[in-house]
Amino acid sequence: MKRLGKGILLSVVALGVGGLLAGCGSKSEAKHLDEKSVTIGVTSGPHQQIMEEVAKQAKKDGIEIKIKAFDDYNTPNTALNDGDLDGNSYQTLSFLEQQVDDKEYKLESAFKTVAFPLGVYSKSIDNLSKLQNGDKIGVPNDPTNEYRALKLLEKAGVLKLKAGVEVKATKNDVDENPKKIEIVELEASQIPSQLSELSAAVINTNFAFGAGLTINDDAIYHEPLENNPNFNVFAVRTENKDDKIIKEIKKYYQSDETKKFIEDTFKGSVVPAF
Repeated sequence: MKRLGKGILLSVVALGVGGLLAGCGSKSEAKHLDEKSVTIGVTSGPHQQIMEEVAKQAKKDGIEIKIKAFDDYNTPNTALNDGDLDGNSYQTLSFLEQQVDDKEYKLESAFKTVAFPLGVYSKSIDNLSKLQNGDKIGVPNDPTNEYRALKLLEKAGVLKLKAGVEVKATKNDVDENPKKIEIVELEASQIPSQLSELSAAVINTNFAFGAGLTINDDAIYHEPLENNPNFNVFAVRTENKDDKIIKEIKKYYQSDETKKFIEDTFKGSVVPAF
């Protein structure tokens, strides 16, 4: 009986350990996305318009792309990381990488999308050389976009940043400011509505579009329209990067049909990066 009891005990322990290991294994397995229906986050404006075109193409093949629009740059990544979205399309690669570093998100780029040249706009001057002492310039207050804005102003000769500053640079990293320009940090989506209160403002193209402003017609200074290094990406959770549906979305997004839609709709202010 003692031997029998010992054998039963060992069997129970083995089963318990085996079940525990099996449970651990199942948790590490990636959860693949539905191949026929996904929810994609975008920011309002061009990103939404382009994704609607992509969804229209996908629908012909029986794939449903549900689009959820946001008006800020932080929520879409939080929603994707938390599983409320299956992907998002709205941000530069550098912005995504910074958010991953800062917030430990398990997100990465799946493919390139478009580039949005950053522009400077004004209702009172037609050239940045006309700025007066103490004038106010608005810039986005989020990491990487503020850096891009400050670098653009530096290139225009408005200010000079401290040597060696990186993507987290803020107005506190300005080294030289001859005209003592006041840099006003604002939520990116709110800058267009504040433009009349500022001498000038650096506005992301998607929010500029929402306010009826375009790079070609309204910007008084802007980033290069061709070969812009600040390209945008389609982001996914790391576990879903190679899912079939993501490859399908890439096919629709980078199709000749989508490229023509972008070129015809945005007239060079938004350019394909693929």
